[in-house]
Amino acid sequence: MPLSLILTHPGGAHKDEFLACSLLAAVHSVPIVRREPTAEDLADPTIAVVDVGGEHAPERHNFDHHQFPADHEPICALSLVLQHMSLYEDARAFCDWLEPAEWFDTRGPNTTAKWLGVSREAMSKLTSPIDVTLLRRFAKAKRLEPGEPLWEILSYIGSDLLEYLRELRTRLDYIALHAKIWNLGDHEVLFLPRTDPLPDEPSSGIERYLESIGKDSSVAALIYPDRRGTGYGLSRHNDNPLYDFTRIEKEPDVHFAHARGFVAKTSAKEMERVRELLGMARV
Repeated sequence: MPLSLILTHPGGAHKDEFLACSLLAAVHSVPIVRREPTAEDLADPTIAVVDVGGEHAPERHNFDHHQFPADHEPICALSLVLQHMSLYEDARAFCDWLEPAEWFDTRGPNTTAKWLGVSREAMSKLTSPIDVTLLRRFAKAKRLEPGEPLWEILSYIGSDLLEYLRELRTRLDYIALHAKIWNLGDHEVLFLPRTDPLPDEPSSGIERYLESIGKDSSVAALIYPDRRGTGYGLSRHNDNPLYDFTRIEKEPDVHFAHARGFVAKTSAKEMERVRELLGMARV
């Protein structure tokens, strides 16, 4: 059902309702109002009530978490909106910042710092002036209309997050279809062949794919199509010391090898040659 309005609480603004409103604005392109909801607002399914109202009723677009018991798993308004959009599982898997954001919003900075294993002071040192300004400006707004600068920024953020999650899922499906894992005895190598058409960023998503199949620690190197050439890129995975690609920098079909040895580019297309270069780079 299309929305006519997004409503969230007045006063101080936080990342959870800011991002939840961003997602909804990107999808529905409607005004955002900051005030307390009425009973009529909560009953109207065309009004999204976010992070306020004491009710989680996604069928009526009500997304509040404050009524959950104190021992409820950390979950915030953003989590509820992502669940409603069927994107929560992918967001938890691919957005490393989401779980800490849930903890911060529901448990506070001190408990979150302890959970992360860092000091409270370290949390403060990671605060960005971008966060401060956007949240401060959002808190001061009473109503934001499409076309206004801050509304457009929220919509951009929501659109980019939606695009990232949807495109990454498509990308992971592509890698799963085409990638091969070579077992080289004491380690593994991921090989992604050239396809036609070639994706804009051929190596994008490989790390997330390896995490998703439980190979993040066993794969030492990656071979993938070079987006700027006709051959392949070779790189260390997780900066694994088993490979030093400066060892192949003088090969005639290697046109780039980083001085620190973590990546190289070859014009070679034949798999036998690519594997030969990989073997030469083995420390």
